[in-house]
Amino acid sequence: QLQLVESGGGLVQPGGSLRLSCAVSGFTLDDYAIGWFRQAPGKEREAISCIVLSDGSTYYKDSVKGRFTISRDNAKNTVYLQMNSLKPEDTAVYYCAADRYSKMRFGAADYWGQGTQVTVSS
Repeated sequence: QLQLVESGGGLVQPGGSLRLSCAVSGFTLDDYAIGWFRQAPGKEREAISCIVLSDGSTYYKDSVKGRFTISRDNAKNTVYLQMNSLKPEDTAVYYCAADRYSKMRFGAADYWGQGTQVTVSS
C-alpha cells in the first residue's frame, strides 16, 4: 500500500521560511506524481504544486510561483516543499498526495498524507 507522511510544519513569522517533507513508501506507477495541497479554515482544499516522479517535471499554482519550490530526493524516497517569503494567507494544513499526473492536474488524488499545520503570524 502506498503511504505518505508529511512533516516540517510549524509557526513562522511573515517573510520567513519552512521546508515541508513528504516521505513516500510503497508501490507507485511510472506516471505517478506527488503533489502538495493545502486547506485553510473555511476554504476548499487547494492544489499548489506537484512533481512528476518519472522525469522530475514540476508545476506550481500562480499564488506560490517564485516563492515555493518542490523537489525530490529519489534515494530517500522523499519530496520536499521549500516555502519562502511566507504570508499570513499561506496559513493552512498542508498535505502531500500521490496519483497519476493525468488525475492530479485536475486537483484530485487517491492517496493522502495526514497533513501538517503551517501558521504564518506575527
